[in-house]
Formats: sequence, C-alpha cells, structure tokens
Amino acid sequence: MSLKQMSLLLYLIAFHVLILTLASVQTSTTNSTSISITKPGCPKQCGNVTVPYPFGIGSGCAYDSGFQIDCNISEKPLIGNNLTVYDISNAELRISNDFGWRCYDSTGAVIGEYMVFNIFLESTPYSFSVLNRFMVVGCDDYGSIQGPNDFWYSCNASCISSRDMTKGACMGKGCCQKQIPKGLKYYTTEMSSPGNHTDVWSFNSCGYAFLGEADTFRFQGLPDLGDDLSVDYFFERLKATVPIVLDWAIGNLTCTQALKTKDYACTENSYCIDSDTGLGGYRCSCNPGYHGNPYLNQGCQDIDECADHPNNSLCEKICINTPGSYNCSCPHGYTGDGKKDGRGCIAPYPDQFPWIKFSAGIGAVGFIFLVVGIIWLCFRIRKRKLIEVREKFFQQNGGLLLKHRISTNDSGVKATKIFTAEELKKATNNYANDRILGRGGHAIVYRGVLSDNRIVAIKKSRIVDESQIEQFINEVLILTQINHRNVVRLFGCCLEDEVPLLVYEYISEGTLYEHIHNLRGAGWLNWQNRLRIAIETATALAYLHSFASMPIIHRDVKSSNILLDNFSTAKVADFGASRLIPLDKTHVDTLVQGTFGYLDPEYFFKSQLTDKSDVYSFGVVLAELLTGLKPVSGDRNDEQKNLADYFVSSMDDNRIFQIVDRRILREGNLEQLQQMAELVKNCLQLHGEDRPTMKEVAIELEGLRKVTGVSWSNQHGYEENDLSDLYTVPIDSFKNNPNSDSSRIMHPTYNPS
Repeated sequence: MSLKQMSLLLYLIAFHVLILTLASVQTSTTNSTSISITKPGCPKQCGNVTVPYPFGIGSGCAYDSGFQIDCNISEKPLIGNNLTVYDISNAELRISNDFGWRCYDSTGAVIGEYMVFNIFLESTPYSFSVLNRFMVVGCDDYGSIQGPNDFWYSCNASCISSRDMTKGACMGKGCCQKQIPKGLKYYTTEMSSPGNHTDVWSFNSCGYAFLGEADTFRFQGLPDLGDDLSVDYFFERLKATVPIVLDWAIGNLTCTQALKTKDYACTENSYCIDSDTGLGGYRCSCNPGYHGNPYLNQGCQDIDECADHPNNSLCEKICINTPGSYNCSCPHGYTGDGKKDGRGCIAPYPDQFPWIKFSAGIGAVGFIFLVVGIIWLCFRIRKRKLIEVREKFFQQNGGLLLKHRISTNDSGVKATKIFTAEELKKATNNYANDRILGRGGHAIVYRGVLSDNRIVAIKKSRIVDESQIEQFINEVLILTQINHRNVVRLFGCCLEDEVPLLVYEYISEGTLYEHIHNLRGAGWLNWQNRLRIAIETATALAYLHSFASMPIIHRDVKSSNILLDNFSTAKVADFGASRLIPLDKTHVDTLVQGTFGYLDPEYFFKSQLTDKSDVYSFGVVLAELLTGLKPVSGDRNDEQKNLADYFVSSMDDNRIFQIVDRRILREGNLEQLQQMAELVKNCLQLHGEDRPTMKEVAIELEGLRKVTGVSWSNQHGYEENDLSDLYTVPIDSFKNNPNSDSSRIMHPTYNPS
C-alpha cells in the first residue's frame, strides 16, 4: 500500500470517528434535556401518580381550583370529596370506585345494605366518561341508575344456579351492564331484589351495583357472589382493579370562542380540540412533530426525528431535522427522494445507454397496459349491465312514479330519500347473516350502518306484487311524513333491487312481546310501565287513524310489532300490511291479512277492513299486558287456547282475576284493574260498531293514570307471596265493595271527560 493510500485511509477513519462522537454528544444532549410538565416550582408527583399542568398539586400550581390536586400525608392524590386519583392522561382522569350493595338472610330479610352512592361533579371540569358502564352483579338483583335530564337506565341480573353463568361475560346471567350518556355530571343508584334472594341464597346472598370502567372489570362468576363476607372481597377487588373514568376539559367554551379570550390555554406549537361531551370546553395538544405540555409556555418542543432514529433508519443517506418534521436528501450525483420507504437514492447509469434494459422495460410496460386495458373494458361492460338492471328494477318498483309524486307534491316530501342499492349493500355488509334482526312471513329485517354512521333497520321484502306498486309508493310518501314520537320513523326506500327495500330508524331494545313473555327479562316491566306503553301505543294508533291527508289502518297490530327504545318508549312498527282509507269511505274491501290470535273476527268473515279492526288487535295486546299470557297457546285447553275468547269468557264468568298476572295484582289498584279489564272486553267485541275508537281507547287509558287506590292484595289483606285464595274471588264481589267506585267501570258509552 502506498503512502498516499495509507494517508487517505487514516483520514476516512478519523472522519467517521468524529461523526460518531458528534452524534453521541448530540444524542446525550437531547436525552438529557428534560421537558417541563408543571409550572415552575411546583411538584410533579404525588406518590406514584404524575400530575401534569393544567393539573397541579397545591394552591397556585393548577390552571384553576377545579384542577387542583391535594396530596395528603400518605401521598395519595385527591380531588373533590376525598376521591383518590389513580392516573391522569391528556383527556381522562381515573379515580377510586365505590358501590351499592344489599345482603339477605335465608328468609329474605335484609341484613346489610348500602343502597345509594352519589358522586356530584357539578361546577367541576369533569364528567363521567362513556368508557364507564353501570353494572349489577347478583342472581336475583335489579338495579337502576338515574341522572339529570330524565336519564334513567335499569339493569336486571339473574341466574338460577351457580352453573348458570359464564365467567368473564356480563350479559345478564349473574352480571348485567348498561352504557351511560355523554356529559353525565352526577348520578344515583338504587337496588332491589324481585325474590329477596330466597331462591338463590344457598350460593348468592348479596347483590352489587356500581359504575366503573368496562374494560377493566371481568366478571369472576361464583367468587363475585357468595355470602355477605364477599362484600369485603368484592370491594377490595373493585377498588384495586376497576376505577371510574372522568372526562375533563378547560372551561365551557368551544375552541373558536376560547381563542378570542385572554385566558386561552393552548400555547405556541399546539392546537385546540373541542370536547365531545356536549358540555362545551376544550383541550390542547402539541402539533405533529412536537411533544411536551401544550398548556405551558415553550411546553411543546420540536422532536429531532433524525436523532431519535440513528443509523439512518428514516432516510437512506442524509437526514436533516426541521421544525416539526425532517427532510431526506441524497449525496451529490444521486437522484431520488432519499427516503427508505420512497425512491431512495439512485446512482447514475454509466455513459453507455442500456438498450437491452430499455427494450425489456418497454415490452413489460406494453404488456401491463394491454392487461389493464382488457380488465378495464370488462369492468365497464359489467358496470353498464348492472346500471341497466338497476334502472329496470327502479322503473319496475315505481321509481319514476315516486319521483313524480315528490316533484308535484305541494306539501313537500323532502324527508323522503331514495337510497341506492350500493348504499344499502355496503350498510349491511352485503346482507350478511350476522346483520339479520328478524324474519317475517313477507320480509327480512337487517341492521345497517349508513355512511353518516346512523344505525338503521333495513326491511327487504321476499316477494313483490307489481299490481301494488302504486299503493306501495303512496304508503312510502305518507309514512315518510308521519312525525310521531311513538311511530318508528321511515327514512326512505331503495327501488334499485329486485324487491323494494324500506329504511327505518333502528330501535335497540327489541319487541314488547319479548319483554312480556320474559325473552329479555321482565324485571322492569311493572304495572306502571305496562300502562305507559299501552297509552303510548294507543296514542300512536289514534294518530294514524286520524291522519290529516288520508287515515292509515295498521292491519297487523301485535306486541311483536311494538318496539322499545333505550328509554323503554313504545314505537309502533311494521307497516307492510297497512292500508290507506279514503276520507269518504268507512272501510276497504281487501284480502284478509294479519296474525292469528290478533285478527279481527268480523274482518276475517266479511273481508271489510275498518279502523275498528286495529282496535280489536290492540285489545289482544292489552290482554297480554294484563295477563302475561300469549295470544295463542297450545298449552291451554280448547276453550282457553285463544286469549281473546279466554279473556272475555273469564269476564263473563266473574273470574277474570284468576288469569291476571300476579305482579299486576300486587302493584295495580282495584279501580285501575277493573277499568282496564272492561276496556279490553269492549275492544274485543265481535261487532266493530260496538267497539270504541282508538281515540276513545287512548283517552280511557290516559284516565287510568289519574285513578288512585290501594292494590287488590292490600285491600283484601293478602300477603304478597300468598295470592292463591285471591284467584277464587269473583269480580262481582268487588263491585259491591263500599271502597270500590264501580260506577267508574268503563262501558262502550262511557266518556271520562
């Protein structure tokens, strides 16, 4: 090796050593520079909890008093009324938990309880996060949570044996849970037990109700139940693993509003984020490429991406840090963007032009273009055929007629939306089986999620009758204009498929039939709730019958066509069999259609549909609510198989209270039960002219709310758990009772006004 070559080698070695040394110094300097998270002179930690600004430990260290953290002698961070803080993040706060509980002995007596737990966050920057769930644990326990703006949810946990539950699953067997709304500032909880734990006491004597972070609670099955000693075990486990999550925000102004104020909290190199709790307020975050505390002056510092990614892991050759980002470049003589995930740095070709590579590249590119062209042509032909098929279905299903009606309708049907087949196919994941909500004789209902994240129910007919297309279009136009809180809203339809599709609002809590017959748990369905649901349904049907432009007869009123939403509000649904009645007619001659057990016998024999047909069907629903029996049951003998006939015969024989639901006997007062039974009988009259109108039915039901008195069992000295003798007492014995106002029992001509 020559002296010149040795000198060059030593120079290169020294150069590399110098570069590595400078990089090491820069990295150590960067790592040694700590980023402040608190105001100057303020402590940043209490125990093992880090407290960043706008929070602060002690007076003068927080943004305001609402963010002040108290650090007690045992180094526990506290807020408000001695609530222990476990963790503080840039959007949430996790605090200590507590719960309500109630324990029973083998006779059902309460031996210990802590029934109500309150945390009030009024006048604080906090609210309860939707990451929390209200949970009830037990095998015979009913819990409810209440809050502002009439917020009220209930949860029913039940099981019949220690094996009747799944560890880790909080789905109703031993454990149930309910989501809470955004922006909740305070709540109260209550607990009760339908059977006082007498049937499950051998393996579960206590029930619990609490609010906590859903992702951190895992139901343990039997270890979470047990005897009254399990209260301490459950408290320690809950306290150690399941916090309550609070959302927090600065003030109550939006970002746009706060930016105009003097005390705007976001500093340089940061941006503002509006709170999504619905209460106003905002938070701050460092801009991309910066990190630190956005609430402090010079709190957001530039991230040196080049130093944080040594050995050129971001760039192929040269990395240059810039404020908030970085750039890659290539050495002199190279081309490309210098990025490892981009074109990199490409060395120049030799002086001789590479003809062979150039020719091969041209051939490959030509072949690719040929294949792409063929695929594109096939796609265009297929798309053209699909458009033609959809246009055919659109015209076949009355699309042109619907558009014409919309454009010529003076009142405007602007709420009617004509969905495309592609929209609904995407919303239902191509009509996947796991999206099916229910199946009927004429249609399948799917759960769909539209592009604007609205959840809807999409009804797809099995068959289509072309002779009824104009009638279908009329129904779509009228139903879209219906604006009643107790009628399921129709958003629009799709006519591009082989059969028309209807798009309704999604109702989450199932059908009234499921709740009456204990398919979803009936703990909440007491007498007052049944009466409220009956009033809401009757009001909706009366509204349909008196609709201004043209009355609507539902024609398939039944408990499975009455849906319940998150607030247990009744919604009348399924207008697939409904008919429009011209204002100058009293009935419509039509083929008989309906559900056995609810079908009006006069309509069945005469094929003449009137508004009194809905009254008869609604009478059967009222009988279901009053007795808890199914409209048709093979378990009953021939005389009792049909609920309508069974109910009327029981009224005629003065033994109606033998078939009334036991819970209703305990909760409903005598006057209400008498009047409800008479109303059901009037609705079930064989001749339609003898039945009241739906408007009269709604008025009668609303009048029941004003009827006061003692319950049947209390008035006659019956114990709650011993009603066997009660069922043998005829209704006539109460009509002569001096405590009973029998004159208020309803009959066809009775008018409560």
